[in-house]
Amino acid sequence: MTACADPGGSVGAFLCQAGQVLRAAGVEGPRQEARMLLAHAMACREEDLLRDPRVLVPQPAVTAFASLLRRRAAREPMAHLLGRAGFWTLTLETSPVTLVPRGDSEAVVEAALSAFDASGRIGRVLDLGTGTGALLLAVLAECPEATGVGIDLNPAAAALAARNAATNGLAGRAAFLCGDWAEAIAGRFDLVLSNPPYIETAAVPLLMPEVARFEPALALDGGSDGLDAYRRLTRVLPMLLTPGGRAVLEIGQGQRPSVEALARAAGLKPVSARQDLGGIDRALVLRAD
Repeated sequence: MTACADPGGSVGAFLCQAGQVLRAAGVEGPRQEARMLLAHAMACREEDLLRDPRVLVPQPAVTAFASLLRRRAAREPMAHLLGRAGFWTLTLETSPVTLVPRGDSEAVVEAALSAFDASGRIGRVLDLGTGTGALLLAVLAECPEATGVGIDLNPAAAALAARNAATNGLAGRAAFLCGDWAEAIAGRFDLVLSNPPYIETAAVPLLMPEVARFEPALALDGGSDGLDAYRRLTRVLPMLLTPGGRAVLEIGQGQRPSVEALARAAGLKPVSARQDLGGIDRALVLRAD
């Protein structure tokens, strides 16, 4: 570990030392993450830390920061440590009972909004496996006339999503239920969203430590070929969608042809796919005719 120039108890010294710890642990962007953790421990903004690196860190914040740093060096997700994550235009409460909302999943929101640009407004929305409620709430935030229902197998996740709806001013247009996919649902929807588990079982332990060690396996493991959830979803989607309605499913790398084949076999028409920032097909749009 190299020496840090700032005095031992200063903001600058803590950031320097923490950056070294996180770098050694294999964390990407260690200095930025160190700033995020210290700002959280000191209940201030990151820019406040940069104003004068010589400021001494109060002892309560030192204790809190040390705990946060140990957990992040063990590769616990930053969203678990902060208790929140940004998604689309929203700030969402996070928890180990759900997946951490990711930027790649914003492709699902983009695809959903684009799918209705020329075909009319979005009325009723269903989000299957809602987790934090990220997909549903992002769409509702963009569509003031829409209402929606989110379903999750885990009651703690459904409760978390309901809190996120409330804190983002969307509680009046969103309801969250505990259920096994669509078994608790009657009626039809203009738009169905889902980010189902799609990782092959054998590949789950090989994911980055933040995911493999700390995120719920139930939300990751898609069976031996990663397609188990899509088999169930494509069977029920024709009964859930209004005529001309759309389903937008998040998919894994290389899964588009297989999921499209399952959709066609169920009487659904693949319409388009949206790529994530890495250029990977990430959101598949299906239509009910």
